[in-house]
Amino acid sequence: MRILGVLLGILLLAGCAEKTPPPEKFQFTAKTVDGAEFRGDKLVGQPAVLWFWTPWCPSCNAEAETVEALAKRHDEVQFVGVAAEDQLDAMKKFVADHRMSSFPHLADLDGSVWKRFGVTAQPTFAFVSVDGSVELLIGSPTEEQLDERVSSLVPKT
Repeated sequence: MRILGVLLGILLLAGCAEKTPPPEKFQFTAKTVDGAEFRGDKLVGQPAVLWFWTPWCPSCNAEAETVEALAKRHDEVQFVGVAAEDQLDAMKKFVADHRMSSFPHLADLDGSVWKRFGVTAQPTFAFVSVDGSVELLIGSPTEEQLDERVSSLVPKT
């Protein structure tokens, strides 16, 4: 009976233990282009891809459909678009024109999310591993290269 009490105490203490705070770059709240709140700390502990884009960028426009298709194909990975360097109306139009409805797009109007991740050019991809590590890829890789990189984020079981 005493062992049962000790085990119960350990379980209760384990539930009360403080969680490690998420890495600083994930400690943000932003609005999506639709006005919903998005918390960066929700990305911690899962594979994710952040796609940093602008509405006027020719490369971003060219790869938008590919990114949407990848997001649909890799539903085990959280995709997030991060738009900046333009007005909200242009961001909304970009999302609508490219029928990008399978993942949220942040309206980073002040560029603060871009700064958190060290993004200085578009398009840029941030590949987030389950452990919270982030690798940036600037430019426009092929669909095959992106598919391979996204696939590598998913832990093998």
